[in-house]
Amino acid sequence: MQSSTKSPGGKLPSASRGAWRYGDTAIALHWLLAVLLPATSILGWIMVQIEKEPGSARYFELHKSVGLVILLLVLTRVAWRLANVVEGLPATLAAWEVKLARVVQLMLYVLMVLVPVVGYLGASYSKAGVEFFGVSTLRWAFPNHDTAEQAFEIHSALVWVLVATVVVHTLGALKHLLLDKDGVFARMWFASRR
Repeated sequence: MQSSTKSPGGKLPSASRGAWRYGDTAIALHWLLAVLLPATSILGWIMVQIEKEPGSARYFELHKSVGLVILLLVLTRVAWRLANVVEGLPATLAAWEVKLARVVQLMLYVLMVLVPVVGYLGASYSKAGVEFFGVSTLRWAFPNHDTAEQAFEIHSALVWVLVATVVVHTLGALKHLLLDKDGVFARMWFASRR
């Protein structure tokens, strides 16, 4: 029988209170990032299309600002993950599903850090620099068009890899929710209030 003591994440083990789920902090960060990542990706696509038009600078500033917010949220999420015990996936899952889930989750974390970092580096080497919601940040690099463009190309490529990884993650989540109905999706969903 499992103990009823709390894990470092503040949640009771599954036997003592039903199905295990992530803590409220992790769930809030997950869904906030689930909204911000596609939103800033769409914004990035739009701003590139209107780059030469008047007023496009504010789209670039917003994209950079949201990117920095995403980076901060991801680092917070990583810190939470390192500080908390996460229960393994159900034993009913096939070995390939568990391996794929681990690879996809690792890729998500790595890409969610790399994409904004590389974007920040590109912006730092651009003439415009980096503003955070209208406030100029410390300029530590001289403008260098070639370096900025190389960083932006890498940033763009990484975004597409991130999009593909998010699609795989989403399809897996929907499989657990709609087909398997095994409670895996509920681990990262908001607790119902009774």
